Amino acid sequence: MEIQFGSLDDDVARFTLSGVTPAFANAFRRAMIAEVPTLAIEDVRIYDNTSALFDEMLTHRLGLIPIKTDLTTYSLKDKCSCEGQGCPSCSVTFTLSAEGPKTVISSDLIPQDPKAVPVFDNIPIVKLTKGQKLVLEAKAILNTGKEHAKWQPTIICGYKNQPVITISDICDACGMCVEECPREILTVKGKKVEVIEGKLSDCSMCRLCERACVATGIGEEPAIKISSEPDRFIFVVEGDGALPVKEIMQKAIHYIKEQSEELESQVREISGG
Repeated sequence: MEIQFGSLDDDVARFTLSGVTPAFANAFRRAMIAEVPTLAIEDVRIYDNTSALFDEMLTHRLGLIPIKTDLTTYSLKDKCSCEGQGCPSCSVTFTLSAEGPKTVISSDLIPQDPKAVPVFDNIPIVKLTKGQKLVLEAKAILNTGKEHAKWQPTIICGYKNQPVITISDICDACGMCVEECPREILTVKGKKVEVIEGKLSDCSMCRLCERACVATGIGEEPAIKISSEPDRFIFVVEGDGALPVKEIMQKAIHYIKEQSEELESQVREISGG
């Protein structure tokens, strides 16, 4: 297995994963989405709410606010020493007190842990008019996207096979395929069509170029053919800011490794070693 990064920062990663099966590529994608834990608001105690939104709507909005997560500080409730009762090691409490007229935003949430703050401080929660109040206490816990989408650390996480574009010698450089390509990755150079340098990965494998080529009357077989590499995948991963993308990838790989070792152990036990 080999990973080659095209770009990598805290929010977005673009990389090529090669030397693996489609099953592993999909397992990696699913692990990044559903098995990497983050903090999200789960329990809300509302003391006063005279806003235009029902308590349930406010609670739903609060749960979807991404929260910066330090996985070295917090642990899952079922693995915490408090046995799921809720303590500073597995949960963080927020308080909010606001009075209109104003728009209540995510920065109005005051965290018990200064590090566990909303990723963005300008997320609107509710608009209060004059005389309206909102007073509440919210508790965020660590969990995974397998339980609920609000714990997913990724906004975008997908992949596709590495495209392969083959142009045969029968190409007459008519340019029809260039005009049809929606991603504009082809160009006419001399007496032949070529892929623009650095744009191969942009190919969506729609095969419109093949149809355009056949439509020119070149024959039954197009001069340009689109295929893909079966063991090479282009990934795009964008996080919601709760965790750096690099950490999301590392935790996902660690999860796959743990599950593989557990499966191997179970198989050995069943088969008698």
